Formats: sequence, C-alpha cells, structure tokens
Amino acid sequence: MSIFEYNGSALIAMVGKNCFAIASDRRLGVQLQTVATDFKRINQVHDRLFIGISGLATDAQTLYQRLMFRHKLYQLREERDMKPETFASLVSAILYEKRFGPYFCQPVIAGLSDEDRPFICTMDSIGAKELAKDFVVAGTASESLYGACEAMFKPDMEAEELFEIVSQALFSSVDRDCLSGWGGHVFVVTPTEVKERILKGRMD
Repeated sequence: MSIFEYNGSALIAMVGKNCFAIASDRRLGVQLQTVATDFKRINQVHDRLFIGISGLATDAQTLYQRLMFRHKLYQLREERDMKPETFASLVSAILYEKRFGPYFCQPVIAGLSDEDRPFICTMDSIGAKELAKDFVVAGTASESLYGACEAMFKPDMEAEELFEIVSQALFSSVDRDCLSGWGGHVFVVTPTEVKERILKGRMD
C-alpha cells in the first residue's frame, strides 16, 4: 500500500458560472480500519479561497499550518488577501522545497479571482501544478471521481446545480473505493456567499 493511501481520501473541485464547489469525504482511516468519521480535509484560507489536502493526514495538517502562516505574513505585508493563482504558486514552492523528503500530500486549490472568475488547480507531492477549466480530483478515489465528473460535468452551472452534481459525483465515487467515504463535506462559493453543507452517505 502506498503511503498516499494510508489514511484514504476523496477530493473534488468543480467550476460553475462565476462560482465553484469543493468537496471531500469525511473518513480518516489507518489502512482498512476507520478511526474517525468527521475528519476535515477542506480548509478556508480566506472568503474566496479554499484548499483541500488529500494524502497522509499528518502531513496535510502540517502543510496547512505552514500555508496559513505564510498567508498571514502576506496579509500583514501587502494588506490584502492572496489571489488564488498566487496561493497556488506558494503551495507549489513549499512542496518543491521539500522535494527530497516530500509532504505526502496532493492539494486541491479552489478560489475566485477579483473578477469573480473561478480558479481550480491540483498538484502532486512535489508541487507540479495541474490547472483545469472544468474540474480537478485527488485522493484514493480519484480514478472513479474522474469517470463520474467526466459523465456529469456541464459548463456554466449555477450554484445549486453545481452542488447537486458535485455531491452525486462524490458519492458515486466513494462507493467504489473502500478507503474513502462516510459522508461528504461540500463548500459552494459564489461572489456573495459561501455555503457549507455536510452530507450523510453510506456508513460502511
């Protein structure tokens, strides 16, 4: 078993019309043993920017703390929030810095630019960015997430339809992966509001 699969995870970010959704499962496991069913994988950086980190849970928490430290320094120096593109470059640089002993993480970044344009991006454990115009996925359920998202994605979805599609894609994928599941955690972000929802799924 790969170290990336040790805790199990499923992450997805998808764009809509001037909005985006980011969702994850809630399981924390040690290989096939479930330890917690309310684990938080997605964190808010600021009002319009979120990061979800799949992979080894301990490394994910360490990486998030380092990123928040750097973002707060940026806010103090620049007196503004980081743009999603800038934040993605910061994450990439921090991961590449540790390339000889990497954080075993695969981050998914989603945010809205100043012009309300959605930005989504994922990267590997050494910071190689993968930008997308439709959706990005990460975690142990990523293969089935790709299939579900390819089948369900439509361009220019409104926030409510986007929530529905992301939730269905997440649930149909985690049902095909025994290392992730136990419900879902979804954020839908528009220029005016952030909606957070906890989903109940199959508890097995």
